[in-house]
Amino acid sequence: MKQVKVTPEERLKELGLNLPAPRPAAGNYVSCVRTGNLIFTSGQGTNEYRGRLGEDVSVEIGYDAAKQCMLNLLTVLKQELGELSKVKRVVKVLGFVNSTPDFTDQPKVLNGASDLLVQVFGECGKHGRSAVGMAQLPLNNAVEVEMIVEVEDEEGDLG
Repeated sequence: MKQVKVTPEERLKELGLNLPAPRPAAGNYVSCVRTGNLIFTSGQGTNEYRGRLGEDVSVEIGYDAAKQCMLNLLTVLKQELGELSKVKRVVKVLGFVNSTPDFTDQPKVLNGASDLLVQVFGECGKHGRSAVGMAQLPLNNAVEVEMIVEVEDEEGDLG
């Protein structure tokens, strides 16, 4: 019997998650750029999570913030591609954590984004990643995340 493949959108639904509305750019840039079979996203923060890790935001709340950033990024991809099943591989995630100088758990915070990618895309959601601490982020966001993904070519060829 043929096994039915679950789409990333169906996985999100199974997880009880919905993609948020697209966020407008806050400056003179676009939410993503496609070159060949790669999409480079702009950084996405959240309106819901503000503050500094190690000061007024816990690792657990930071994890949730990173997860929300990733949901925002998935919205960008869905808007660009029409459907998330066109993602062949998540290549790289870069996360910025608004944190105090002595805070060293940036990787634990960024697991919120990484865990969601693996839950939604399975093996092709595993990626290279950098998690860095920042003295401040725009609008006092707790976390900002960007990524690079490989996608099907424009003709739909799985190449």
